[in-house]
Amino acid sequence: MLDLFSEEAPWQEPLAEGAVILRRRARDDADALLAAIHDIARQNPFAHRITPGGHRMSVAMTNCGDLGWSTDSRGYQYTEQDNASGHKWPPMPALFRTLAQQTAQEAGFSGFNPDACLINRYEPGAKLTLHQDKDEKDLRQPIVSVSLGLPAVFQFGGFERGDATQRVLLEHGDIVVWGGPSRLRYHGILPLKPGIHPAAGAFRFNLTFRRAH
Repeated sequence: MLDLFSEEAPWQEPLAEGAVILRRRARDDADALLAAIHDIARQNPFAHRITPGGHRMSVAMTNCGDLGWSTDSRGYQYTEQDNASGHKWPPMPALFRTLAQQTAQEAGFSGFNPDACLINRYEPGAKLTLHQDKDEKDLRQPIVSVSLGLPAVFQFGGFERGDATQRVLLEHGDIVVWGGPSRLRYHGILPLKPGIHPAAGAFRFNLTFRRAH
């Protein structure tokens, strides 16, 4: 396991063509990012969404930005408002947008301007099964995924669900960016192990930036 308290500077770790981990990249902004997450959650509380198949997701979710991603009996979709409350999603903080744009640029994707940020909260045992991010209109745009709080094992696979996967540990402040030839790779998170993080408590938070429309 990487040393949570190491002062080592951020570095890049390639995953595949078009995919890279920016280790510790969000560490310096982490406290401000977590504060913004809590503010967004006060406006639109975390909720366990129900999949089209009727299953309750183990990950709790909220969103910010012009659009938010949700799931219900009609399927997976981006909407301008939370269908559960009828309210618009909270605006995306400037810090979020700037971090997403800068790190996309560092990973080789210039001109990224996200209009949606999915915020997932993992508690021990929560997971995200292997899936593709393919509900966005322009698949030339990358995905930027920021990890905060407890460490988690990220699975990064191929273009079929049954392909072999890499398993990499993501820690507080790590950012994964993937796009181009890796944009439709399957990925997921293994069940979160219990722990207490000094900044995030018993949770892992994940910010996932997309250009949905």
